[in-house]
Amino acid sequence: QVQLVESGGGLVQAGGSLKLSCTASGRAFGGYAVGWFRQAPGKEREFVAAISRSGSTKQYADSVKGRFTISGDNAKNTVYLQMNSLKPEDTAVYYCAARDGFSVTLRYDHWGQGTQVTVSS
Repeated sequence: QVQLVESGGGLVQAGGSLKLSCTASGRAFGGYAVGWFRQAPGKEREFVAAISRSGSTKQYADSVKGRFTISGDNAKNTVYLQMNSLKPEDTAVYYCAARDGFSVTLRYDHWGQGTQVTVSS
């Protein structure tokens, strides 16, 4: 079993940057693929980015491609989401999740509690 905790959310102006962290406990992150997802008020949860357990495969939603970067540090048991050029439409609760195989769907086994990101115009 793995427990996930997100951090790094906050309020930022449009065009600004934030770096989210997802730290795991209970089992090393190196055994999992990790995804970032987000859910805006009144909308369904959606895929943002994912990284394979080796770190060799990364995939992004079209809406964030070129602005967001996912990366991992196995020594720190942490996966990051660097978010640049933020837009008001990026406002959402951001969740990290882990599973045994790489996926860009919502079919992840372990989820964090989420961190709020608010982008003001």
